[in-house]
Amino acid sequence: MFRPASVPGPKVICVGCDYPDGGTVGPHCHPRAQLIYATAGVMEIRAAGSLWLVPPQRALWVGAGIVHAMRARGAVSLRTLYIAAPAVPAALPNEPTSLAVTPLLRELILRAIQPADEADEDGRQDRLFAVLLDEVGLLPRCRLRLAMPADPRLRRVCETVLADPGRRRDMAALAEIGGASPRTLARLAERDLGVPFSIWRQQARVLAALPILVGGGSVAEAAFTLGYDNPSAFASMFRRMTGTAPAAYRTAGAEPEAA
Repeated sequence: MFRPASVPGPKVICVGCDYPDGGTVGPHCHPRAQLIYATAGVMEIRAAGSLWLVPPQRALWVGAGIVHAMRARGAVSLRTLYIAAPAVPAALPNEPTSLAVTPLLRELILRAIQPADEADEDGRQDRLFAVLLDEVGLLPRCRLRLAMPADPRLRRVCETVLADPGRRRDMAALAEIGGASPRTLARLAERDLGVPFSIWRQQARVLAALPILVGGGSVAEAAFTLGYDNPSAFASMFRRMTGTAPAAYRTAGAEPEAA
């Protein structure tokens, strides 16, 4: 696990780190707000009772002091910005928020992560950070969040679905795994997830498609892997859940289509 410098210091600290497929960073938090971005690979990030899968077209904003954990879904090239409180854009909340990364922001991050050759006597780096922070504050919000339950029975069921989202299990089979009746699971889903369990499972399948698409898999491959009968049904569900067509994620360097 890496930690940025203490809060006093530069208003923005840039850190780059590469992770192999399956690499993890356990639960931790930072004294600075954080923009978590990867130029390649998909990150699975858990924080504040939710799960995000973050492809290169997206970033996750995490406020200071928020405990979070990360797992690499494929090889990940992580590029993180740690931002001191006085420099945090006013438009951004403290809670974790998925953001659409613009081509401009991507290039600014890549430039900012490069080590400076000499002291920033003419203020060039400060100007770079000022533009970067302005761009972060204007990024569109995205719907790539999956609520996770507090109840241990429903959590067992949800983790089972996440482990194999394409497998078709009826509620009776899932209820047996969770140790609760189907009716109890339905009630817990409405309370903890905010949606019927069937909707949550559809959301989980949509998010599970991201590593396939970013890895170069076709829309048809993602659809059949996740248990859809045809690609068009999957594409329709994907767009309805995310506001974006699945093909927009197929190339890791593609320009994002804002939700």
